[in-house]
Amino acid sequence: MEHAQKFISTRKGSLLLGVLAAVIAGALIVVYVNRYRSSVRAQGTPVTVLVASSAIAKGTSGQTVASKELFTVTTVRQSQLLTGAISDPSNLVGKAASRDIYRGQQLTAADFSASATALPSTLTGHQRAITVSLDPSHGLVGQLQAGEHVDVYAGFNVVAVGTNGVPQSGGQSTPALKLIMQDIDVLGVSKPSGGLGASGSANVTLKVDAAQAAQLAFTSDNGKIWLALRPSAGARPAQPALVTADTILLGIPPVTVERSLGGHR
Repeated sequence: MEHAQKFISTRKGSLLLGVLAAVIAGALIVVYVNRYRSSVRAQGTPVTVLVASSAIAKGTSGQTVASKELFTVTTVRQSQLLTGAISDPSNLVGKAASRDIYRGQQLTAADFSASATALPSTLTGHQRAITVSLDPSHGLVGQLQAGEHVDVYAGFNVVAVGTNGVPQSGGQSTPALKLIMQDIDVLGVSKPSGGLGASGSANVTLKVDAAQAAQLAFTSDNGKIWLALRPSAGARPAQPALVTADTILLGIPPVTVERSLGGHR
């Protein structure tokens, strides 16, 4: 220790110490500059991110965002990338928007959360969800499950009218049935009133368009609805012909029966 102090106190020792300090300082400056340059280069590196191409409302499912292409793939500098920014559309699967997202906004993980089971997140465009109350036989209650597909039949008691709109045959009504919708998604089926095994009615929720929702609402209030379960695969479309006692028992063509009831088909 004494030798070191004596050496430093000499002119030669002081000079060497100064040179050593300068070398260390220079090395630190070089390291800092290199790191700074690397940081600048990294911040300027182009990266891809999903940007909303239109407003995305809270509750919109990630599947809808992807299928409707509510985003564009944009390239930005890494320094402009928001924390948690999403670059792969597959990251939206099983999620829904947890808040309103505005056009031009980067999509981030914070904007989406685990998809809720709320019906709005399953609907797009003109799609609507409507619930009808059906008994076990008419609604396949106890057998029908969410995710299955059905055909919908509407039954009414109709009165034959002439070309002048006046009821014929004394205004007597005739029962008639017709297939009005095909391949309709079942969104949910409630338990029968009274619990499982009960013979009471149950609520069946269907995914339809706006016009079909109106038809179902009218038929539910003024007629009778039947649901027919479709095959899980390979189902073929059916001819939506009118069915009456005449078409079943006498083999009269549906068009003839429909005209006799005042139709113009």
